[in-house]
Amino acid sequence: MSLFVDRVSRSQSFMQQLLARLLRLSLALLFKPATRFLSLNAQRRWLDIMALSTLRARDVADHDAPVAGVPCRHYQPLNVQSTVLYLHGGGYVAGSPDSHKSVTSHLARFANARVVVPDYRLAPEHPCPAAIEDALAVYQSLLDQGVAAQNLTLAGDSAGGGLALATLLMLKEKQLPLPACVILFSPWADLTLNQLFDTDRDIMLSREWLQQSATAYAGIDPARPECSPINGDLSGLPPVLIQAGSDEILLNDSLRLCDTLNQAGSNARLQVHPQRWHDFQLHAGVLADADHALMTCARFIHQHCKEAQS
Repeated sequence: MSLFVDRVSRSQSFMQQLLARLLRLSLALLFKPATRFLSLNAQRRWLDIMALSTLRARDVADHDAPVAGVPCRHYQPLNVQSTVLYLHGGGYVAGSPDSHKSVTSHLARFANARVVVPDYRLAPEHPCPAAIEDALAVYQSLLDQGVAAQNLTLAGDSAGGGLALATLLMLKEKQLPLPACVILFSPWADLTLNQLFDTDRDIMLSREWLQQSATAYAGIDPARPECSPINGDLSGLPPVLIQAGSDEILLNDSLRLCDTLNQAGSNARLQVHPQRWHDFQLHAGVLADADHALMTCARFIHQHCKEAQS
């Protein structure tokens, strides 16, 4: 596994170190308690409110328009070179294009890519496979609109990362064209929670909240590949870039997924950022590590979309 895992190291300025501490403290105080004490509807509203503290890329235009009947946010930089279908996180029970406006708009900016963010249906009102059906419908519609699969990236964070992988497995099953590459931020790939990373430094996620979310989405069989895509057939997939923080209880999902992908013959690489939390890329535009992570993703997109076209 070590052949495919990069332990990212980078010297930090004093201001960035201070900023990281402040972000860590604010998330520990404002996010994790909310998942314990607020109702699900309140959690959803609170996540969007917290997103007001993140920075959207100001030089990227956006608009809302449905794709295949699914509400979507579209980010469109001036010089579009490819398309990214981005599936947001939130444990399958929360999250929206609004809550993830920072990471998606900055990814559009760094990669010169049109980024499409579906507002897919959430559990428990719409359990699995509703989210997969929405993602698949948007992907198919993009192909029908003339977006070439070899110029398309499938991406997602946390539950959205697991959803991206489950969608990829469904594309393969239906023998539809696969995207040029896949990007996963801290993917939740195993809803059984049998191998969570043992750490007390996770400032966002708890086993209790993950269990509640897994039950809401997957019901009594969280191990099936639609819910836990790490258990699916991961052979024959396009190149996958995984990024995770060292201080999150889902780190083992990233480690195991990278290893399983490579064991299946697919090309996957994992980058682990030390002293960083779950979904730290949401702080793009503020946290230097988040910007560097997204710049790496942009290079990955350019490399594989270019290779696919050549």
